[in-house]
Amino acid sequence: MKIRSLADTGSAATDRGISRRALLIGMGGAASLVASPSLAQQFALDQTEWRDGFDASTPFQTQVTNNRPSLNSETPAYVEQALQNYWAIVNSGGWPTVPVSQTLKIGASDPAVAILRRRLEVSGDMTPMGGNPNSFDSFVDQGVKRFQARHGVRADGVVSPNGETIAMMNVPAELRLRQLETNLIRVRAMSGFLGDRYVVTNVPAAEIETVDGGIIHSRHAAVVGKIDRQTPLLTTKITTIRFNPYWTAPVSIIKKDIIPMVRKDPGYLARYQIRIFQGQTEIDPTTIDWSTEEAAKYMFRQEPNELNSMGAVKIDFPSPEGVYMHDTPSKTLFGANYRFESSGCVRVQNVREYVSWILRNTPEWGRNRIEEALRSGERLDASVADTVNLYFTYVTAWANSDGVVQFRDDIYQRDGIDVALR
Repeated sequence: MKIRSLADTGSAATDRGISRRALLIGMGGAASLVASPSLAQQFALDQTEWRDGFDASTPFQTQVTNNRPSLNSETPAYVEQALQNYWAIVNSGGWPTVPVSQTLKIGASDPAVAILRRRLEVSGDMTPMGGNPNSFDSFVDQGVKRFQARHGVRADGVVSPNGETIAMMNVPAELRLRQLETNLIRVRAMSGFLGDRYVVTNVPAAEIETVDGGIIHSRHAAVVGKIDRQTPLLTTKITTIRFNPYWTAPVSIIKKDIIPMVRKDPGYLARYQIRIFQGQTEIDPTTIDWSTEEAAKYMFRQEPNELNSMGAVKIDFPSPEGVYMHDTPSKTLFGANYRFESSGCVRVQNVREYVSWILRNTPEWGRNRIEEALRSGERLDASVADTVNLYFTYVTAWANSDGVVQFRDDIYQRDGIDVALR
């Protein structure tokens, strides 16, 4: 059976809003060299390397998304098409396991690159090219970056022996097929009318999409719950934006985090401006026996400040588990591949854009007012005039209208199949 490349299933893969600038630059560069008599001979001598594809433009860019939501009424049909393609791959023998004993990146030459090429060709991340099969050229570089982008890994084009990229690359095709089957059930259950304006937080992807009229307004990296403090799945509505909020620590965090920190560092509470209350009465920390869990019976409240655990904004909504979305002072977490570091709540990258969109139809809460509220440091609340539908979902495999299939690690082990990478 002939394997139909995933690239072929979505023929628009090379023109779905993706620039061909690299090709035009390459052509322009070649023309300028030929036009210069002093460089013409050198250019001719360099043609062997050009034919190897080492510096040529590539058919794929790293973009693997479009302006359509990951979760919408058409998603089940896209996943069904992906299932057919992956059935064909499995029935044709799947893809090879790539042996990596040294870091592979552009400029490298290694027999493993030939296997890497085949692996990327089977999954549709690059098309077969001529040249030296052992050379990690620009075609392979772009293929790896596309693969990384489809799997939620930073697209740096590097394949290292113990890295996340090679771990995902060597997940067998059969398991990816089963993952698609499992997630087809999930996306079917969520494929009804989600609202004119809604937010989807896909927990295993640690990503947030805001959707307006069937089109993506913005995407945000998220930091979600740790494996032992999981973010719950829910369907609710965003009702209130709280600027410069207090943070009240849950009992679980008091026991697991605050008490151990105070035992190590008695100045911890003062440094982070955390006060302790029993009702309306403030409690002196020195009167508490920190060798026990006595402190857990009190309320711990952090004042609004630059170190506040919620940052400058809290996004509230009804939740049986008491979770919420919020800003964070730890912005560097958004740049990590692994963003499962919270205690169940969801931290939002670029929170200003996020809350500006949520409050778009709320009178007197335009962007200027939001900026003023953030600068003031004053405790202010804004009730959302048109409450926005919010979904916390768990989808580890999906596809879009361009035929691009995305996978994520089953971080909470809910797929029921052995595709966890950690």
